[in-house]
Amino acid sequence: MKNILVTGANGQLGNEMRILSESYPQYRYFFTDVAELDICNEQAVMNYAMSNNIDIIVNCAAYTAVDKAEDNVELCKMLNQQAPGFLAKAAKARNGYLIQVSTDYVFDGTAHIPYREDEETCPNSVYGVTKLGGEQEAFKYCPETMVIRTAWLYSSFGNNFVKTMMRLGRERDTLGVIFDQIGTPTYARDLAVAIFTAINKGIVPGVYHFSNEGVCSWYDFTKAIHAIAGIQGCNVKPLHTEDYPTKATRPHYSVLDKTKIKETYGIEIPYWMDSLKECMEILNTSL
Repeated sequence: MKNILVTGANGQLGNEMRILSESYPQYRYFFTDVAELDICNEQAVMNYAMSNNIDIIVNCAAYTAVDKAEDNVELCKMLNQQAPGFLAKAAKARNGYLIQVSTDYVFDGTAHIPYREDEETCPNSVYGVTKLGGEQEAFKYCPETMVIRTAWLYSSFGNNFVKTMMRLGRERDTLGVIFDQIGTPTYARDLAVAIFTAINKGIVPGVYHFSNEGVCSWYDFTKAIHAIAGIQGCNVKPLHTEDYPTKATRPHYSVLDKTKIKETYGIEIPYWMDSLKECMEILNTSL
């Protein structure tokens, strides 16, 4: 029986991994967050991996407050860049594997066709720079690493765009949302399914991209959220990026090409709106 460590277990993806783990009883799981394991403590990480005979580490932990990262560079660097290196060293010491979750922010968003894994990275935010650094640290210390870059993550857990737009749609008469940033939403449960598929079929090291299928803007995403939620009293207006200034620069175009992960692991990826409906059914029953 393989032992799987999932870090960041109280986050969106970590929670989805925990729920999905019940469908894969052939593994033994160790779900940790900062209270159980400080991944910024190199010795603690090594001790935990060795004493629990960890075979696979799935790192779902990260500093994801993109704007706050611009002012909290050291903390962001520790969590997003140095900690993956510590996890990679521990995985290597156990002759195991590391699955490192990364982001579309490693690209500058100036492309017009979906980004492939082998295209040149060019992050232009502290968050993007540190997440790219985390990828590099992971491969440096554990060649048996699978990096999965994802984008626009949401779920029924924690704070995310879907929940915020539902709340604001019910609170306000009008709402301005960016229409000139294009990407693809990712339901964290679908990403968790992809991770388990990779584990079950055998991890093939390398960089992979994963999001749901299709393309939309934040404006389109919001309109879909309101339509599914039955919110009719809020007029959603399109905004240019310059109309809504933020500390961190967002990629204007961050659609990810998912051919590699689909072909390597035989994965079928759901359309973003189908997954959104699935997630919102869970949210509506919990409200």
